[in-house]
Amino acid sequence: MSSVKMFKTDYPGVFYILGKRTGHGRKEKIYYIVYRRKGRLINEKAGKQYEDDMTPARAAGMRARRIEGKELSNAERRRVEQEKKDLWNIARLWKEYVKTKHTSKSLSTDKSRFEKYLKGILGNKEPHKIALLDIDRLQRRNLKDKSPQTVKHVLALLLRIVHFGMYRGICKPLPFSITMPKVSNLKTEDLTQAQLKALIKALNETPDIMTANIMRMAMYTGMRRGELFRLCWQDVDFQRGFITIRDPKGGKDEKIPLNSMARGVLKKHPRQPGQDLVFYRKDGKPFTEITRQARRITKAAGIPQDFRPLHGLRHHYASALASSGEVDLYVLQRLLTHKSPIMTQRYSHLRDQALRKASDLAGELFKEVEDKADQVEIAEGGET
Repeated sequence: MSSVKMFKTDYPGVFYILGKRTGHGRKEKIYYIVYRRKGRLINEKAGKQYEDDMTPARAAGMRARRIEGKELSNAERRRVEQEKKDLWNIARLWKEYVKTKHTSKSLSTDKSRFEKYLKGILGNKEPHKIALLDIDRLQRRNLKDKSPQTVKHVLALLLRIVHFGMYRGICKPLPFSITMPKVSNLKTEDLTQAQLKALIKALNETPDIMTANIMRMAMYTGMRRGELFRLCWQDVDFQRGFITIRDPKGGKDEKIPLNSMARGVLKKHPRQPGQDLVFYRKDGKPFTEITRQARRITKAAGIPQDFRPLHGLRHHYASALASSGEVDLYVLQRLLTHKSPIMTQRYSHLRDQALRKASDLAGELFKEVEDKADQVEIAEGGET
């Protein structure tokens, strides 16, 4: 600054130099303030005349606040900002976590959960400085109207972020254990015959072909939402009658039969040249969520609001097969691409009911035969 001429103002400790205005040929004043802080002489920039709308009076006010300690100096403010950047808080850990999960199927869902629920309350906190009260506040403020399943997903995401940092040695653990809400995973969703007819009518009447056909495929094949969103034409083998499910939830690729109803849906489904995705948004990109569109259809059909459109149709598919009594649980497991039979066991009671019904029918048939035999024996005895 010694080689640049500084001009005094009418305010003590406020000076300016003349510099070029960015993007203009004209010059503008750049104001500086000089003051002592804790015995140390500080000379720092206050702001530019036009770009920062700085005036000598405003610069003088800034100088007074900094002398009184009500405002940090430029150097102190830069140091605080750098310290914030150096802190491995939840927001910074999340950014690094995302970089390692760029191929994760659940990343878009995790991003939504982080932005909606975690960022505002816990984003600026380091894991070891999070208190139980912060978790309580999170649940009261952001998750109070959410289902136990949603709360569990959000808390699990928080734990994954923290464990990510701990594994790399860049953060300390939470100072407490988080108790997860209890969630029943045994919920099955069935539609009555009347509801099913109403839904099919609504699907036939909606102009939203993409959503309607996604729902039809969920109903006719039991495929998961993500599997339908990723389905490509190259995965549909019309000749052999199979659908290849790429990278399913269970792990390795799976094949499921292409039944006549699903075949009919796909044969009539519009195909765009150069587009390999079966189902896609208007911009040509894959779907990540269709809840809003699907709920419009279920609402038109009079389906209860708590019915989950795609999950519910998958469950209805499984329930219908299990209750038919003609499909054993191993086959059902293969059709649903469950990695473990444990998940398929939720439908065992439906198969048990079908078996019991069949057994009762057999009993009635034999009883009918025995009754007829008794009647013949009585009749013959009477003639004797």
